[in-house]
Amino acid sequence: MNSSSTNVTVVIEYRDSFTKAVAKNVIVVVLGISINYINAGLIHTFCKHQIFYTNPRYILFIHLVVNDMIQMTLTVTLFVISYTIYKLSVSICCTFILMTLLTTENTPLNLACMAVECYIAICLPLRHMQICTVRRTLVLIGSIWATSMLSILPDLFITLATEPLDFFHSRVFCLRQTVFPSPLITKKRDITYTVFLVLVWLIIFYTYFRILFTAKRASKNAKKARNTILIHGFQLLLCMTTYVAPGLLNVLLKWFPQTYTDLLLAYYIIVQVLPRSISPIIYGIRDNTFRRYLKRYLLCKVSTT
Repeated sequence: MNSSSTNVTVVIEYRDSFTKAVAKNVIVVVLGISINYINAGLIHTFCKHQIFYTNPRYILFIHLVVNDMIQMTLTVTLFVISYTIYKLSVSICCTFILMTLLTTENTPLNLACMAVECYIAICLPLRHMQICTVRRTLVLIGSIWATSMLSILPDLFITLATEPLDFFHSRVFCLRQTVFPSPLITKKRDITYTVFLVLVWLIIFYTYFRILFTAKRASKNAKKARNTILIHGFQLLLCMTTYVAPGLLNVLLKWFPQTYTDLLLAYYIIVQVLPRSISPIIYGIRDNTFRRYLKRYLLCKVSTT
């Protein structure tokens, strides 16, 4: 029996009681709505003021926020479906999983691009306006999506080539392993994740240390940029757990089969929710300009009410 079928069997055997299932779904839905509400406020503030959508730094940030909103909505939906509808048609599940994987892989790439923008702003300030233009930023965002698609779409093509047509009309417990069961996909995934992680971590480390050396003899802004990249690194570290999750979950399944469903909730909050809650902190609270406009919007809304 392979790992995916084992996971599904354990979920069936140790299915949560009604009370526990309701509590878990309430926790996940409330967290998802709360984070998306905050992110929606950030997007509203961004769209209302020209200072933001003409600045490459904030364009990259708001792309990360929109990407996180899509990812959060999809994962919360899949979580609730796993307790309510339980099984989905493979074709529908495949669409959910593909979009979730795309937005998940976009996050570390976006963080790397934001770190590079910080590096250029601090270490090459005279060339920042020439290098970081709005047009190049939009092209960069398109490249992020294209790179993630090149990583994810082969899973679909391999499945189409190896599975019979009846498979796509069947109903399964919606997991990546159940809709993309080929062992070749697992090997491809491990190689792709390793390459992604190495490249992104190299970029994070390089930009951090270059800004660190600049901060010793430069302004307060350089020190703040260094701290921002540190937070990006922590955010990336949380996102990285997504890549090691399959092996980690299999180990937990062997050690704690009876509490496996509870561990899945903890895994979901740590891996999916926490990284998405950090983005508003970086630019919604720490960034003086964004905070000033966001506060102005909130205060106007309160006074109007």
